[in-house]
Amino acid sequence: MHSQREGEAKVLAIVETGLHRFGAVAFHAAREMGLETVFLTRDMELYAHAPAVLDAVRDARATVFTDTSDPDRVIAELRRLQASVDLRGVYSSTDYSMAVAAAAARALGLPGLDPQAALNARNKRRTRELCAKAGVPVPRWTVALTEREAVAAAREFGLPCVVKPMTEAGSLGVRLCRDEAALLAAFHAIADVPTDFRGQPREPGALVEEYLVGPEVSIESLTWGGRTVVLGVTDKVLGPHPYFVELGETFPSLLPPALAEECAAVGVAALDALGHDFGAAHVEVRLTADGPRLIEVNARMGGAQITRLVRESTGLDMPREIIRMHTGDTPQLSFRTTAAAVSRYVTAPAAGRVEAVHGLDLARRVPGVLDVAVDTAPGDEARVPTDNVDVVGHVVTRAATSGEAVRMADAALGQIALQIGTSGA
Repeated sequence: MHSQREGEAKVLAIVETGLHRFGAVAFHAAREMGLETVFLTRDMELYAHAPAVLDAVRDARATVFTDTSDPDRVIAELRRLQASVDLRGVYSSTDYSMAVAAAAARALGLPGLDPQAALNARNKRRTRELCAKAGVPVPRWTVALTEREAVAAAREFGLPCVVKPMTEAGSLGVRLCRDEAALLAAFHAIADVPTDFRGQPREPGALVEEYLVGPEVSIESLTWGGRTVVLGVTDKVLGPHPYFVELGETFPSLLPPALAEECAAVGVAALDALGHDFGAAHVEVRLTADGPRLIEVNARMGGAQITRLVRESTGLDMPREIIRMHTGDTPQLSFRTTAAAVSRYVTAPAAGRVEAVHGLDLARRVPGVLDVAVDTAPGDEARVPTDNVDVVGHVVTRAATSGEAVRMADAALGQIALQIGTSGA
């Protein structure tokens, strides 16, 4: 039961957020539920190129500037906030702040994920250790602290292999290495930089692991009251190597039901191994010739357009139900899959300056298209994508079947072209 003094506002504290439009989702869900938001951030400059986030933060009750990597400082700020408002919950949608938000919620007696489980998911090394111990199938891996250790791991696992940081998100720094020169370059790009994308300290070294060949899927789930509900399996489209940029999703998966269930079982087993006991999860799995194997666990809802796809397919509004959970209310987790939905992402074909964006109206004329958006304009800098941060737009479609929705999404994406001026790039 909540006790609320007369005149107090019901507030959800949001600790940092994702970039692009996804970063605004929790703000909108809270507002629709009659909650005010308070945003805690280290630096608003991080969101300078995320207009949807800036708009959402303008509507917040307040913005609090603090070191959001320090649980003690976040807890102190939230205790001060509790003196004047009815603080219902603490939430974050970004991997970089999940553990801090979980620790703050626990310290303040608010609903949330077990802080240790959040730390386990945050660190890919720890995820590998715990999942391997629990019998969850994972790639062969090692943490390399030196060039010699990185080369030894690659020779043991075979080339190509994958090198990745242990605490980044959005495929930042993840590289497929086909030879030892590429391996060493990828290793130093991670190991020689002491902080991550959000300025937080990195664990020394880099993760070197076996490359898993096969299609990638993600398992979307919600855990509540001791039970994990799998909402479905999402097919993922990845861009060309050596990068792992996500270029689209299909929900529900086109895989045969039996294979999708095998992937989901690996995802749930990984959550159990990490002690995930509350809230959303987005678990990535590769379907190899030897069966499904774990890629990583994210203790949050799927980013980009995934929650939109789930809603269009099942009617379940994940952000709304997640906010219910984090503010002490009972989520409504009943759903029925009645349609399919697909996303495709717009990226720049070359580096330079955007001169024009063509075809948006044409894309909207494709049957089944629900949404077309591009967050770049003439004069903006364009980058060839190396990670998910470089995505600049999206298309979303819905149809009776996943195959039909895929055809419509691909047709719509094909109408869109960024005209790039490469002189001086």
